[in-house]
Amino acid sequence: MTRTGEPAIRVQNMEKSYKDLHVLRGVDFEVAAGSIFALLGSNGAGKTTMVKILSTLLKADAGTATVYGFDVATDALQVRESISLTGQFAAVDEILSGRENLVLVARLRHLKAPGQVADELLARFNLTDAGSRKVATYSGGMRRRLDIAMSLIGEPKVIFLDEPTTGLDPEGRNDVWQVVKDLANRGTTVLLTTQYLEEAEQLADRIAILHEGRIIANGTLAELKQLLPPAKVEYVEKQPSLEDVFLALVGNDGRVEASKDKS
Repeated sequence: MTRTGEPAIRVQNMEKSYKDLHVLRGVDFEVAAGSIFALLGSNGAGKTTMVKILSTLLKADAGTATVYGFDVATDALQVRESISLTGQFAAVDEILSGRENLVLVARLRHLKAPGQVADELLARFNLTDAGSRKVATYSGGMRRRLDIAMSLIGEPKVIFLDEPTTGLDPEGRNDVWQVVKDLANRGTTVLLTTQYLEEAEQLADRIAILHEGRIIANGTLAELKQLLPPAKVEYVEKQPSLEDVFLALVGNDGRVEASKDKS
């Protein structure tokens, strides 16, 4: 439950510009506690800017946003105590081992028994066997799993994942998807940004499409599919995919990865 019974995240009329570039143009959405919310959009749509504002790293020009009832502008300290952020590139120290990375973060957060915290997270993320190895030897998927594990130290209520599978191969992407699902199953609220349509389909309870600084659609996958009439070919009814919905709403200029990898 949030402090006032509100959604875990609430964004109202959010605006942000960089000089003459209007990145966010009145964005509104809500994220239910314990759910996975995907902010889907092409490069430059404003996804990372939105995450930076919600994580108190950037101030908005107008509008309001709250995280578990705390205002990101006026209650920044309380917001930071409730959240964790994983960026597009894994923030791990390659010289250290996986376990040493986790112990370091646990000590920085002044947690008791940092070694125990590290061992529990290594087990949870299937990294125990690799825990003593230098991160430089890890695959992309392993680094991302370690990065997310580090972000969970201190048990944040909300985790922001900014394009968490960028650059990963299909196996690494599937590993991260399972981690995200496990987070939600344990009650963590997850807001992820992505340009992969399949990723949003696989993970999100709700999907908001951000295009040219505005939310142009927001709903469950089933609700978004209803935005398009079903295509019928004689006796076979073809249900629209999320890719059909996205391209119909934003046009072919909204280049988003369909993420249909071939082995």
